[in-house]
Amino acid sequence: MISRHPVVIVAALGMVLILTACGTPGAPQPPSLALPRPVGDLTATRSGNKVLLSWTPPRQTTDRENIKSAGPTLICRGVNDFPMINCPEQIDSQPTQLVRWKETGLVPKVIVTDVLKEDLIRKYPTGFASYALRDQNSHGRDAGLSNQVRVPLAPALAPPGDLKAKVTADGILLDWSPVQPGPGIPGIQYFYRIFRWAEPGKGRNLEVIVGEAPLGGESGSYVDHSAEWEQRYTYKVNVVTTVSSPGQPAVEVQGDESPPVSVLVRDIFPPAVPSGLQAVFSGVGQRPFVDLTWAPDLESDLAGYNVYRHEAGGGPVKMNSELVKAPAYRDRDVLAGHTYVYSVSAVDVRGNESEKSEEASEAVPQT
Repeated sequence: MISRHPVVIVAALGMVLILTACGTPGAPQPPSLALPRPVGDLTATRSGNKVLLSWTPPRQTTDRENIKSAGPTLICRGVNDFPMINCPEQIDSQPTQLVRWKETGLVPKVIVTDVLKEDLIRKYPTGFASYALRDQNSHGRDAGLSNQVRVPLAPALAPPGDLKAKVTADGILLDWSPVQPGPGIPGIQYFYRIFRWAEPGKGRNLEVIVGEAPLGGESGSYVDHSAEWEQRYTYKVNVVTTVSSPGQPAVEVQGDESPPVSVLVRDIFPPAVPSGLQAVFSGVGQRPFVDLTWAPDLESDLAGYNVYRHEAGGGPVKMNSELVKAPAYRDRDVLAGHTYVYSVSAVDVRGNESEKSEEASEAVPQT
């Protein structure tokens, strides 16, 4: 019988398999625990005795489902414990923000400040504080710690006081009341850091570090040689603590910043007085003249020179109608038998004129 109807039997067997498969339920799936996915972008920045913690709150569970009902976020801190296995100390609890992700498309940041106590800093001046998060669901369960970060516990000094800014020909002179570092701690050093930004709207209003100065002495000062004329700048200064450990790169702790001070850099300073003026007569067989030469002024904002002449008993008279660009001048308006006394001055691009140089005289002989 089997050999006579092979196709019918195979078809019937296939139907039996299909019916069997349709009637068998799949393996049961465990219910989701709705555990928030651990944060992976926690950062920590210290300024003074404050540690600024920032992160993006999770929006999905470990099962890749959207979080519908978020629980609290526990902030953990350890001392000289990195990486942390658990949560040594819970310093704060920050409710997780519910976000309508599909409507806004934004990824908001949570920002929390931890204030380090002075006794903790005194006890562990060369130690580190570690931070991590535990994002819990509405039932108080979590999937473990977030990424971990740490900051040094070194002491941060108070900012310098009485910051002043003065415009000088050499740059902006900053001075302030000095900061005393207190008892020395091995591996810890301090220095001043100077910040500057330009008036908004000038295209240079980003804050920049313009320099550093050593800590110590009876006064603090710094000259900003990079300031540009006709700009308004704002300055502030803080004290930076550096922590050095054997075999490890030095790390920094930013102290709180001083109150800012602003200054308008107005150029009222003339160039340097020209030097090396010489006067030489020429005129044999030709129209007489006196050639003047002097050492060039190398200042970057130099516009040119003025040439002055006088005779005995007279006052200096400017010879040129336009600025002389090169450190040389030929005086063709001379008369035989006269002695002329010359001087030159330097003028910058804003019209500031130097004092007159030392004089040089030359006699025009009788023909």
